[in-house]
Amino acid sequence: MTDPAAPSALAAWRMALWITVALTAVRLAAIFITPLELYPDEAQYWLWSRTLDFGYYSKPPMVAWSIWATTLGGDSEPMVRLSAPLFQAITALGVFVLARRLYGAQIALAASALYHVMPGVQLSSAVVATDAPLLACLAWGLALYVYLPQAEGRRRLVAAAGAGALLGLAFLSKYAALYALMGVALHLVLDRDARRIWSPPMITAALGAMLLVLAPNLIWNAAHGFATVAHTAANANWSPSDLFHPGEMLDFIGSQFGVFGPIPFVVLVVGGGLLAWRRRLTPADLLLLCFTAPVFLIVTFQALISRANANWTAAGYVTGVILVAAWLLRWRAKGWYIAALATQGAVAALFLSFVISPDLAEQAGMANGFKRAKGWSQLTEAMTDRAMHDLRVSAIAVDDRFMFNAAAYYGRDYFARPDAAPLRMWVRTAHPQNQAEATDPLTTAEGERVLAMSLEPDFTPEMKADFVRTGETEFVNVWLDGERSRRAEMFTGEDFQPRPRDPLTGLPTPP
Repeated sequence: MTDPAAPSALAAWRMALWITVALTAVRLAAIFITPLELYPDEAQYWLWSRTLDFGYYSKPPMVAWSIWATTLGGDSEPMVRLSAPLFQAITALGVFVLARRLYGAQIALAASALYHVMPGVQLSSAVVATDAPLLACLAWGLALYVYLPQAEGRRRLVAAAGAGALLGLAFLSKYAALYALMGVALHLVLDRDARRIWSPPMITAALGAMLLVLAPNLIWNAAHGFATVAHTAANANWSPSDLFHPGEMLDFIGSQFGVFGPIPFVVLVVGGGLLAWRRRLTPADLLLLCFTAPVFLIVTFQALISRANANWTAAGYVTGVILVAAWLLRWRAKGWYIAALATQGAVAALFLSFVISPDLAEQAGMANGFKRAKGWSQLTEAMTDRAMHDLRVSAIAVDDRFMFNAAAYYGRDYFARPDAAPLRMWVRTAHPQNQAEATDPLTTAEGERVLAMSLEPDFTPEMKADFVRTGETEFVNVWLDGERSRRAEMFTGEDFQPRPRDPLTGLPTPP
């Protein structure tokens, strides 16, 4: 029976729209007010956006394209991050549309609201990264996918092509879009009615649109030795001699309570298991589980074999949160839904207050979570000031990719000068391990007089040993909060002559 108090489809849409507008305005205000600096990965994405391409060393191009678009108005931190809350707003509305087509307006509104307060979404709204555009493309691509049974004639063909194109854009955001392809395949295997919908012209339209959108990135990868694909695969870090890490798996599972939300994660796991066991899944439940379960199961297995980051399950957020909202309302467990919404809303408000005022995070004992977004501008200023007072410097070299990315951003005014020494990366191993080492290595041609900065104390002696002569060491210490600081060693090195690297380990030979 329909709940007489349930909002109409139009009223629910308006409410979801106003919630999205209000929360997005708050998030935009937070990123414009916060004193937090760019996280080094954000700085790297900004650096990529200065040279538009169809691919980059470790990620597909969407994040760089987004930053390029938002920084047309300036390169400040808020402009770099501007796309993150906007993509999440688009995703939340996509969640509503997808859920409404499967379950109706009441559950759609509940799912959209719950999505807004997911802890992982809070972080993704404040930091520019690959998850936000991925989720936006997946949400609307799936909305078109579930529209196919209702469409007729040419509209069905157009919807199939649109779903394929959005899946292609999802791949351009993050290769975790592969989970959506798995979801489609699994759904078609398990649902006979779903298979009947797909005619050869529709399959051609969907695959053709996806490949058309994805083709430039595939061509770029082929021209660059499939660098991005190889880097993504390397993140799995499987070692036949060191398999099975139950502790890592338990840590990962625990992290999902933090990023998905404690109550929703329990509902997703327990509810999905019980309904599947009792064979009480509705067709809509089955569809969404096909797009949710593989993500969590595969990444959990990856954590057992090696390791996994908490956000690697992001591709399951959209469908997972709809399932949680649908089950809680179907089971008449509105109290649990309200509890989830209230607790996660409180956490979201607390997180935004920490973003706006990091001092509050320090007082609450949470400063450690923000340390990587502090101190980079001061280290860069110390380095560029030293370079400006030594006109003989032929290059500036660092031994840490985080420092390289941060220096590229916070030293952008200095490095834009025609007389500036170029920023380079000292390569420790025989082969590049990151994009900075691959594209901007320190070479002997630029090694006449190098201003070097080391953030890795264990590497500093090795770095110095690659120079014929080194000057006195200056220590630079930047306080991040009342307890933590970031320390660097800075020195001049003359006549850069890198020692041979061990052919087996790739490491420098002992000095």
